[in-house]
Amino acid sequence: MKSFGARAAGQRLERMRASAQWVEGTPASAAGFRNRGPIRPGLRDNAAPRPTLTEFLCGGNRRVPAGTLPVVDPLVSWRRPAGRELRATWLGHSTVLLELGSARLLTDPVWGVRASPSRLAGPRRFHPMPVSLRDLPPLDAVLISHDHYDHLCMATVRELARRQPGTAFITSLGVGAHLEAFGIASERIIELDWWESHVVSGTEVRLTATPSQHFSGRGLKDRNATLWSGFVIEDGRQRVFFSGDTGLTDQYTEIRRRWGGGTPFDLVMLEVGAWHPSWGDIHLGPGNALEALALLGGGAFLPVHWSTFSLALHAWDEPAETLLELAPQQGVQLVMPRPGEAVRPADSDGVRPWWRGVDTRSAGPPEVLSWPKAMPFPLD
Repeated sequence: MKSFGARAAGQRLERMRASAQWVEGTPASAAGFRNRGPIRPGLRDNAAPRPTLTEFLCGGNRRVPAGTLPVVDPLVSWRRPAGRELRATWLGHSTVLLELGSARLLTDPVWGVRASPSRLAGPRRFHPMPVSLRDLPPLDAVLISHDHYDHLCMATVRELARRQPGTAFITSLGVGAHLEAFGIASERIIELDWWESHVVSGTEVRLTATPSQHFSGRGLKDRNATLWSGFVIEDGRQRVFFSGDTGLTDQYTEIRRRWGGGTPFDLVMLEVGAWHPSWGDIHLGPGNALEALALLGGGAFLPVHWSTFSLALHAWDEPAETLLELAPQQGVQLVMPRPGEAVRPADSDGVRPWWRGVDTRSAGPPEVLSWPKAMPFPLD
């Protein structure tokens, strides 16, 4: 299947092998990237057992909303120039359109119906994307944190490459092999190791790949064959942090040290959903996300990676409810717009819990396997 992507070879593989994050293979383990630094006690080997396959497929309550999510058309807002102030539009899961000055960047774009290599099986999205790919404004760069299906969608990047001919694809080491296999020209792909930077052509925006604590793979035999990263995004006036996927890591203290010490980010986007108590080493969840925010030095907090796909056992709105309970106790400024709602973090005036208006009566386990339906979430 083309959606699995491709393995790195040649000069790309040599560059990957030169990374400090790369570990050569042994009889016990394959070569690939590894997380750095010790895992905090309790994040991996805690009392919570990891869910079984049966539990993952059939367990949990209210994992999908029974009602319709209040998706907002962002086009009206986008027609008004953002000016010099930062504006962010969360489109669902980890996909955010960022406007910094005149530059526009898109994070982890997934317009596909399923977070899966197949259109027949896998987690199906709860809501349509607020905007079609054909209606996106011109983009300066697309950021892809790692190669998991809920962050890298083959159909989406192929259509983006066709509709946005001048846009660069900036990603982690090795992921470029997948992009080339999907038809993206090599000259449009920039792959970064941790702490490496790239200035987006025609803009003042500098992107730096930062450490995260996760893993990678699109098939059964390519685990950790590509790197995973977060990103710091800055334009000289404003700084944004995007986590990609990560567990709680003390490396966030180093990120804080390198970017301003005690000066908060203007916007921090951290993953809060698709988590389990036994996955703390690879996913944050809402509680650990607040601790990660503190390690980073704070800032307006836009939670991502929730309310689009069922990828864990918790209720679909549990991350939001937990954050709404815990964040005020810690003085955290939450920014929680509806999908498609453009917001200026500096002007955010509190949370309106829109998810409470969604009918969630008797919602059961997610639809994992089905025959194709009409395509209500088209790429164009």
